[in-house]
Amino acid sequence: MTDLDLATTRRDITDALLTALERRHEVLDTIVDADNHADAASAIAALLDKSQLGAEAILDMKLKQLTKDERRKNQAELDDLNTELTFTLAERPASSGDTLDLRPFDADADADLFAVRTDELGVAGDGSGAPATELSEELSQAAARVDNEEAVWLVAVEGPAKVGFVFGELTHGEVDVRIWIHPDHRKHGFGTAALRKSRTEMAAYFPGVPMVVRAPSA
Repeated sequence: MTDLDLATTRRDITDALLTALERRHEVLDTIVDADNHADAASAIAALLDKSQLGAEAILDMKLKQLTKDERRKNQAELDDLNTELTFTLAERPASSGDTLDLRPFDADADADLFAVRTDELGVAGDGSGAPATELSEELSQAAARVDNEEAVWLVAVEGPAKVGFVFGELTHGEVDVRIWIHPDHRKHGFGTAALRKSRTEMAAYFPGVPMVVRAPSA
């Protein structure tokens, strides 16, 4: 987990907890009316306009966190995180990752997206930094690495829109992870969300292998 990813996660949770305490009567009514844990989390997220991660933290909150002293600590942490981070969840709503999905790359269906990425960066898709070759050759080589379990290419999708890529390349016992977001979808938090989602995906494809983010999201 990168420092940015960790700070963003902490701020989402801290902000959600403080909002829940301010609106504790509404939150309690929402929990009591929910049929189960999943319904309660979804209802809290909708009620407070917070991320699913924040809603889960609210449900897991301990009673001692209701005290004034704990609330002051939460507010101090939130103030520090707001100083550290230059964007808010409202400004980059996609950063929560609630609505972003990752799916395997399809060389035929996703060639158009990869072409945009290659035109912008001008380098090969394998993370080597070498100049890009012909698109068909790039895609063929990627398919071979995926088949040999040496790489994983994922497409980040938000509803029907393809917003970017997550590239995972197995190199010297580590998974080099790179994220590229389409220029039309930047500054919304998709890079942060894709990085969050990629941890689970990469762990499934490469169990026990360290994940190293070589380039930050665009």
